[in-house]
Amino acid sequence: MRVTKHEHACLTVEDSGRMLIIDPGAFTNPLIDISRAVGVIITHEHPDHWTPDQLDRIIKAVPGIPIYGPQGLADAAAGYDVTVVAPGDTLELEPFTLKFFGGTHAVIHESIPVIDNVGVLVNDALYYPGDSFDAPKGVKVDLLAAPLGGPWLKVGEAMDFVLAVAPRMAFGTHDMTLSVIGRDMHRARLKWAVEQGGGEFLALDPDDSTDI
Repeated sequence: MRVTKHEHACLTVEDSGRMLIIDPGAFTNPLIDISRAVGVIITHEHPDHWTPDQLDRIIKAVPGIPIYGPQGLADAAAGYDVTVVAPGDTLELEPFTLKFFGGTHAVIHESIPVIDNVGVLVNDALYYPGDSFDAPKGVKVDLLAAPLGGPWLKVGEAMDFVLAVAPRMAFGTHDMTLSVIGRDMHRARLKWAVEQGGGEFLALDPDDSTDI
């Protein structure tokens, strides 16, 4: 299984000649060569994780492609056919098995309503939490996409999240709000955290890939 990091919060996952698209949002360049995609997973409704323009491009390239997300995303994207998923759900999307965790976005501020968010575990190997620190309980994660920055994130909390998951490998995502200096500082913190469990940190830039 090959995982490719794109700008900010977007990932693509490839296995057996098929592709899964996760969180194509406002800070992500248009995806190319996606004709093999079998589904789109959107963790929550914020525009840095999805936009109508991104979905329209994907649907044009792959007519009828299914879109999955929590109820809040379905409400926000009312013009699209979104299949609602919730924590505890398992979805078979050949060749991908998807398991969903969490339920709510991390708190930004007490004045801002908390919204729906789902983390997704792909083929019991890759875990992507969306904008949350909800860990998949009882799962040995091979590759963790760990958030690096955002208005809801303190780097110490991200470090604790990596320590709790203790993945075999991790890389940073959700990083377009950071300067290059800030991104590299936060990468160094997460590198320390993953190494405490004997894991390896991968410094993936946009369009870099890794295999698991």
